[in-house]
Amino acid sequence: MRVGDATPLGGRGPGVIDLHTHLLPGVDDGSPTQENSVRVLERLAAEGVRELACTPHLAASRAHEAPVERNAALLLELQAAVGERVRLHRGFEIMLDRPGMELRLPGLSLGNSRAVLVEFPHGPLPEGHTEELLRLRSGGVVPVVAHPERYGGMTLDIVRAWREAGAVIQGDALLLLSTGAKALLARTMLEEGVYDILASDNHGDRRSLATVLLWLQEMKGGEQGRTLTEVNPARLLADAALEPAAPLRPGKGVWERLRALVGGR
Repeated sequence: MRVGDATPLGGRGPGVIDLHTHLLPGVDDGSPTQENSVRVLERLAAEGVRELACTPHLAASRAHEAPVERNAALLLELQAAVGERVRLHRGFEIMLDRPGMELRLPGLSLGNSRAVLVEFPHGPLPEGHTEELLRLRSGGVVPVVAHPERYGGMTLDIVRAWREAGAVIQGDALLLLSTGAKALLARTMLEEGVYDILASDNHGDRRSLATVLLWLQEMKGGEQGRTLTEVNPARLLADAALEPAAPLRPGKGVWERLRALVGGR
């Protein structure tokens, strides 16, 4: 089962769309002030980001009391402050801390779509993780799983099972440029074409999709980059079918060379 109940959009996306940030000021561990958020948004706009979702943390067990109205007011204020440089969308990053929770409540989704950004608790994956994603998808929610590379025990087979259950896989873009086992898994996922979307998870800091897009262009992966940061995010927001991102097979030594290009991050 894949996302595709709606008619696919034609053409390309409207520019880079970042669907995972913590730029709603003063509500979680992200950007502390509106001034900081505006500075970050202005920089991201200059780098090519045209749309962005503000997705503060929320526990699924508390979804029924999510501060939807407060966040909507803050989002309007932030949109007014940044002007037309970047179009902002509502959302949450919902921790699946308890199975069986209702996530079809108003205001939880990304923009006006059926997509809901979710994450699992840190550490080993809980039992029944695939079944929980299937439950959400079968109930009319499109679960977008944030940063799967970070979860303990993660494998390509698990990611493929999640996609078969109807989940959308959102990679941590900056982890592609890092080191260690999680970064290696992230690059393997990119090589195998199992990502649907890349996002920055910006917390009011310097994280940006622009660095990763430059890096992909250098390895002849510009088309994959457009699919993962423009086309599919736009389609997700419109409840349309996603495009498959082609596997990326860099030659020997490419990862090391490109990490050096962006400063060894």
